Amino acid sequence: MEETSIKPNSRKAIKYRGVECLNCAHPLDLTDRFCAYCGQLNTTKRLTLKDFIGEFVLSVFTYDSRFRHTLKDLLFKPGTITRYYVDGKRFHYANPFRFFLSASIFYFIILGALSFFNNDFTDDIPDSPLVNINMDNEKAIEALDIALQDSIPEIQGIPTQFNENIKAAIEEAKKETERKKAEKAKKDSLGYKYIAQKDMDTLNDVESFVERFKLFRDFYQATDISSATTALDSLKYDRTKINVWMYNKNDAIERVQKDPFRFVNYMASKTPFFLFFFAPFYALFFWLIYSKKRANYMEHLVFIFHIFSWIFVVLLISLIPDSFIPNDSIVAPILLTLIGPFYFYKALRNFYKQNRVITLIKFVFLNIVFMISTSIFALIFFALTAAFY
Repeated sequence: MEETSIKPNSRKAIKYRGVECLNCAHPLDLTDRFCAYCGQLNTTKRLTLKDFIGEFVLSVFTYDSRFRHTLKDLLFKPGTITRYYVDGKRFHYANPFRFFLSASIFYFIILGALSFFNNDFTDDIPDSPLVNINMDNEKAIEALDIALQDSIPEIQGIPTQFNENIKAAIEEAKKETERKKAEKAKKDSLGYKYIAQKDMDTLNDVESFVERFKLFRDFYQATDISSATTALDSLKYDRTKINVWMYNKNDAIERVQKDPFRFVNYMASKTPFFLFFFAPFYALFFWLIYSKKRANYMEHLVFIFHIFSWIFVVLLISLIPDSFIPNDSIVAPILLTLIGPFYFYKALRNFYKQNRVITLIKFVFLNIVFMISTSIFALIFFALTAAFY
């Protein structure tokens, strides 16, 4: 009865079946519609456009079935979906890692599309609110000179040597002032404060990095030279990888200043990858505080990816109502703030099966660990992301 329902020209028709799987070479009977070893369809029919589209649609709906079950249980059965998955009931659920990446990437695609149609990014970017608040160095130096000259008193009753020491200190201060004047004049003429490489090498690593970056930035602004090799040759600096990289960051800074919205989107688009690489470290804390439970490290990791997936699903759900609210997004923060803690607590209870008091204590501890560790890892991750922008 089952064979008669198959169309004669279908890839599943018996006339197209072989006695060996084309994928894994496993022996087959003509009655086998699928390979018992690898699951591939038993057919020798050459692929046509109709067959290709049909297999594509089938694969989409197959994943869609798992997607639907995963989404439903993820939203309404916190922690339970993880328990089902680690207990082996995985047929109806999507892979946690794949689902997380799919949800996060889909979120940023929809967010970008909504931004495009709302023209949020076409608004003129206002001028930078930063203003030049540097004091007039020349006037400060002149005032210092006058103050120093007037500060040589003829003090009665004080030993001559003491007065000489005061005068010597003032003279030294005046020399320092003159040196700063000379540096300022040189910087004004060049457009940047030049520090020779041999002098730069005498500084410690942090000071050298900061001063070198300032020099390269000032030189770039003063000369408009974009080529790192040309600039380093002009400054008489070695063409080391770090020097070339630092100078090339000027182009990135210019891009950020011209289009900050694009840079913000670029950073935000890296969030799924940040969470993906952060999750294994966070799983260590679960493994430590739930060491007496039977869950192993990978099962803790599955739990975390389900939590992260829930966050992106909530963000996706919030996109529609937030798109009708001008210039602000309030639905997502409200949902995450009000429902997030309760969802996380219930997930801990349902997955780890501990009493309310112990779960609450661990809930508070994990939230503290999450905030501290997230801040540290986010700083490192986004700093590296910005460095390669």
